[in-house]
Amino acid sequence: MPNYGYARISKPSQSIERQVRNIKKFDNKAKIYQEAYTGTKQDRPQWLKLLKDLKPGDTIIFDSVSRMSRNADDGYKAYEELYNKGINLIFLKERHIDTSTYRDALNQQIATTGNEIADTYIEATNKVLMILAKQQIKLAFEQAQKEVDDLHKRTSEGMQTAKLNGKQIGRKKGAIITTKKSTEAKKVILKHSIDFGGGLTDKEVMQMIGSISRNTFYKYKKELRTGI
Repeated sequence: MPNYGYARISKPSQSIERQVRNIKKFDNKAKIYQEAYTGTKQDRPQWLKLLKDLKPGDTIIFDSVSRMSRNADDGYKAYEELYNKGINLIFLKERHIDTSTYRDALNQQIATTGNEIADTYIEATNKVLMILAKQQIKLAFEQAQKEVDDLHKRTSEGMQTAKLNGKQIGRKKGAIITTKKSTEAKKVILKHSIDFGGGLTDKEVMQMIGSISRNTFYKYKKELRTGI
């Protein structure tokens, strides 16, 4: 059965190479799905695409449990659903919660003996084993969520402290931020837009630029008109 890798960063400015390298080190033939998307949501494009491609017996390799989900409830739910579908999950930094560990807990349950008293004890022991396995999995996802919550708290406290010290938080109103993307987009607008002597409509220019929203496109046009 094929092995897949899933690597995720929260922002495009972050590097995903370390995750990819770790997955490839574990299995250099794994087909890796990667994206820049928050881990607190499950409707991530590449994640959904991977889920669609999976078949029973396939394996997904993650650098860590936080790459799968940073929401404890959603993460555990996804883990259980994939487990029940026969998908193997490997977490390189948390090998103790691989699906093989959970599966071993099931397979190693003590068999009944036919003795009513002994079987009652064995059944209780088996339930404890499963509860402990589930708790370990939940704990890992809860820790991933705690990291996000702690980060948000530190960011909020930092902003509050900066505000109290009279520092500017965020972008000043009306400030123009120049990026490589905005510079290239404006060059295309100046060269091809009807409003600047070109021969293309706004829709055609937007299609030529590619990934740009209508609001951003018209903001760039406004900045060009005012000489910014």
